[in-house]
Amino acid sequence: MSVVPVESMASLSSDIFYDILRRLDGATLASAACTCAAFCSISKEEKLWENVCSSMWPSTNREDVKSLISSICGFRKFYADCFPLIVNKEVTEYQWENYHEYPEEWTEAEYYGDMDEFESISPSDFVSIVDIRYKDRTICSKVLWGIPNADGFDGWFYNCPFRIDLLTYAARDDENDSGVILSVSDGLPRIASMERERKDGKLWQELRDGLRLSWIVVNRKIKQAANLASWSPLGGQRHWPTDKDFVLRFGSVLPAKDILPCQVVECILSMKFRVTHTEGEGVQTTLKLTELCMQLEDMEGAHVNGRNSLLILKEALSCRRSKNYSEVLESCHLYSKVQTELKEEKIRNESRLDRLCILSGIAAFVMFWYCIL
Repeated sequence: MSVVPVESMASLSSDIFYDILRRLDGATLASAACTCAAFCSISKEEKLWENVCSSMWPSTNREDVKSLISSICGFRKFYADCFPLIVNKEVTEYQWENYHEYPEEWTEAEYYGDMDEFESISPSDFVSIVDIRYKDRTICSKVLWGIPNADGFDGWFYNCPFRIDLLTYAARDDENDSGVILSVSDGLPRIASMERERKDGKLWQELRDGLRLSWIVVNRKIKQAANLASWSPLGGQRHWPTDKDFVLRFGSVLPAKDILPCQVVECILSMKFRVTHTEGEGVQTTLKLTELCMQLEDMEGAHVNGRNSLLILKEALSCRRSKNYSEVLESCHLYSKVQTELKEEKIRNESRLDRLCILSGIAAFVMFWYCIL
């Protein structure tokens, strides 16, 4: 077979270039666009980035999601906004020495913030696009339009703790959804019994190493999007609340400047799997996804209400991001460290106050009997 030499890149057909580029992932495609003018021109094709997004986030392959992305920014910008993860380096500025306690008395304006700004935010403007992977295979794709139970300006949603239970509400749009199941055929290790799992923790380790979560939030009104997940788990709990449950925690650190005194909050994305069968029961090891939710917590671990959560989510869509995953983890771990220091200092202060109260009580008791005698 003879090989025809190619004198220059210009002599190749643009169709060949397109065929090459459509096989690349997003990061490689972006790098290839910087190599030559031909690649740069072809890489601007929306169809290429639509394929990249569909491969990265299968939920974007739905027709309604495609229309959403096309209407707000296009697939190229959508990938640029959602592939990097949120990084908040300002956590160091809000250690416990600089932490502002909530005032004892709030005016309505102080508590609810800028009402004009809030009234411009509607829960129906937000869309959640969620994908779960296990060992590079998509096991769950969900889309939630709006925020459930947020109708009515004076409703309970605005003053109660913010929480989105994705499995509860997204299931309404998918009548054929029978739940997310993981089994040995998906790569799970065989578990003879829960007693054995408690000792070696093999299943727990496989879940932590294999599960990946993407939770993209889109605001249709301001036409912005961001990925609020940490991609891989930040932590979790084994055998909680029951012996057969495994809870994994994903998330990010979001700015709350001029919204809350603590200035930063943690977006917690919880995923819970339950063991439904083990090898000792005569069937292969099987797990079922029973919970997937989002909630926001401040530095003291208190849940953020719905009103402030909407403001924080809006700000999060325009905050700094990074493709460096180690930088993302560093930001999350720094928040946890500062939060722990804040709690420890609060405990020390409360302990000092308790001792002071005890000593004051003893002194008052002694003075009482001294005056009587």
